Amino acid sequence: MLLEGKVAIVTGGTRGIGYETVRQFLLQGAKVALFGSRKETVDVAIAKLKEENSGFAVIGLYPKLTSEVEVKSAFDSVKNEFGKIDVLINNAGISSHTKLLDFSEDEYDKIADLNIKSVFVCSKVAVPYLTETKGVILNTSSMVSRDGQPSGFMYPASKYAVNGITQSLSRELAPLGIRVNAVAPGITETEMVSALPKNMIEPLIKTIPLGRIGTPTDIANAFVFLASDMASYITGDVLRVDGAART
Repeated sequence: MLLEGKVAIVTGGTRGIGYETVRQFLLQGAKVALFGSRKETVDVAIAKLKEENSGFAVIGLYPKLTSEVEVKSAFDSVKNEFGKIDVLINNAGISSHTKLLDFSEDEYDKIADLNIKSVFVCSKVAVPYLTETKGVILNTSSMVSRDGQPSGFMYPASKYAVNGITQSLSRELAPLGIRVNAVAPGITETEMVSALPKNMIEPLIKTIPLGRIGTPTDIANAFVFLASDMASYITGDVLRVDGAART
């Protein structure tokens, strides 16, 4: 029970890595507020978790993550429900594979808002709460923040930004007792990846020295460790969880 007594907020927590991170935090004894984009998806995720264990201390909210007013209201609701906030995980994000000449300003803005601005807004709002608890901010980066990708430039650009935010805030917030780290997943067995044909997946697996793609649990476990007191002297790190994959 590495997280017993801790209270966490996980954005983008309704599916994939976010959902499994919520689940693993609950299994490790935390109380969790799951943030999603819509009431419908939040309700489904909460129901699924409660079906697994009716005793899970989990609530669901759906603020607009780029609105400081809405995020502050949601954080207040979490504190009113659970008494404090120890951990913020900025996981919400969207990817892209659109080629440069087809890239629109609207798509650019959409990715920048969710992948970068929401990290800024949520982190800013979280600071007073986390100062009280000497808490932790954790961000979801990506292996493409190191290597880039052949198309969809704005996704790796946004993850480069996440790394910069992580490393800068770790220095700025350290005097307040707040640690800031990121997890950079490699190819992970999410719904999107599972839907890809075998002739696309198998060549990717061959690039991974450990011989398999990651699971959401592999990534969630990294978040559990970084949120726990076992990582109390780790800050400003971008932890690669990718099986040593290199593109």
